[in-house]
Amino acid sequence: MFFEVTAVLPRDQDDRPDLAAMVTRLSRWLIAMEQPILTAQGLSMWGYVVLTALDETPLRTQTALARTIGADKTRIIGVLDDLQQRGLIRREPDPADRRVHLLRLTPAGRRLHTKLRRAIRQEEDRLLNRLSVADRQVFLRVLQALDAQS
Repeated sequence: MFFEVTAVLPRDQDDRPDLAAMVTRLSRWLIAMEQPILTAQGLSMWGYVVLTALDETPLRTQTALARTIGADKTRIIGVLDDLQQRGLIRREPDPADRRVHLLRLTPAGRRLHTKLRRAIRQEEDRLLNRLSVADRQVFLRVLQALDAQS
């Protein structure tokens, strides 16, 4: 399942694959790597995305959550229903506007997210360990900088 990491030789900038092509291949591999971990816990990728977003910002409205994760707010209702039924999130009316629902992780949701993130990071490390320590640090720093700007 792992792809080979080979030495990167200086090349003419016009002779490299497009960034989208490289990132898409890596993204597909990472998603395929994560899927069995999530499936073992009965969680969809969207479920994990929701748990991650709520871990990063503990209290959100459904609309703000949908905007943050790039999903239509009506599309995630089923995901939220499942997570709530499993006791992983709380969804309650906003006291300031009862038409709005506030979302937060439950202690069980936080524990599951922590467990999943740990398992995913172990698999990511299998890939990243193929890089030198210096290259790994640069790769992660640059990826985080680009992610913050997107």
